[in-house]
Amino acid sequence: MQPKNSSWVFKCIMSRFPSLLLLVLLLSLLFLEGSRQMGAKNMKDPMCPSRKKNLAALTGHICQRSCERRICSQSRTCVCDGDCGLSCIPPGLSCPWPVMIDNAEAQLAQESNMFGDFMKVICHSGFRMADGQDVAMSHCQGDGKWSFTAPCEDILNLSTICKPPPEIENGFHEDGPYKLGREVRYRCNYGYRLEGASSLLCQENEEWSHTAPTCHPVNCSQPPNIAQATLVAVRKPEHPVGTVIYYLCHKDFYLDGSERVVCLENGSWSQLPYCRARCPISAQRSRVIYNGRKLWINEIPNGLVHHGETVKFFCRSQNKTCSLEAESRCFDGVLKTPDCYDEPTYLQYHLFPKRVVSEIPPC
Repeated sequence: MQPKNSSWVFKCIMSRFPSLLLLVLLLSLLFLEGSRQMGAKNMKDPMCPSRKKNLAALTGHICQRSCERRICSQSRTCVCDGDCGLSCIPPGLSCPWPVMIDNAEAQLAQESNMFGDFMKVICHSGFRMADGQDVAMSHCQGDGKWSFTAPCEDILNLSTICKPPPEIENGFHEDGPYKLGREVRYRCNYGYRLEGASSLLCQENEEWSHTAPTCHPVNCSQPPNIAQATLVAVRKPEHPVGTVIYYLCHKDFYLDGSERVVCLENGSWSQLPYCRARCPISAQRSRVIYNGRKLWINEIPNGLVHHGETVKFFCRSQNKTCSLEAESRCFDGVLKTPDCYDEPTYLQYHLFPKRVVSEIPPC
């Protein structure tokens, strides 16, 4: 008997195990998707610098979506885009060509104007850039624009120039040209403070007037305790700029201000709240108006009102024939009794209740 060929065996297996084919297809799809995601992660350049959006913005570079911690969509690839760091860039992105530059000639370095390719900018005879060079390289960025190069200027119009000022960690400086008398200012990234000279001056000897400043992280110290309040889950001795903490007032105390306190860029905390106490009502033998209702004191829970609430007392008119209303506001445990209010005596309250000040007709 001749041996059966492999296709006959496969058909026999699938006729008996129809679900096996579905399982094989499902596993294949999962493997391909996993490979795609792993491939996207592997394309990330570990040598790419962290995103410096402020520095990129100074040259007009518009950063695309970062992929340092997130995966790009299927239509984009995670690649290094200069000062913008790891960014999601569409495949096949190109920059405009040809390019017209005043007093200069532009040449493609790779005969291609795709993302990441370079363009050489060559100043015409008698012209040079502010740093003294007559040639500069520009690359195609993720925003579809060529990176910035200094303009070519007439040599006769150029004055003394300084070399570019030093770069600083966690900060940046203004861009060139760096001519004689030009003052360049430094700034720190969010959460850092500048120490040293904030600006450098280009001098006649083509040197900068000071050493570059440094940027140091700003921290807030341990947040202060507030009377009758609890600080929620704070255990660190120092807190970076932007840290948010929360205060909770104890029972029966009113939060005056925001429970949310933020560490500011100057190293201090934003406005702290207060926990205000409730106020006892001093009138005991007269009704008052509270929350729009005329009540005896025993009708108000515990005879206390919250911070900021108002209570209206009754006062006798000068001829003592009618009553007037006098308002008082509770502030942190103190509710002042109006000067015009007289507390009825024990005998007045029990023997002549209808003559109590709150019960006589209003004026």
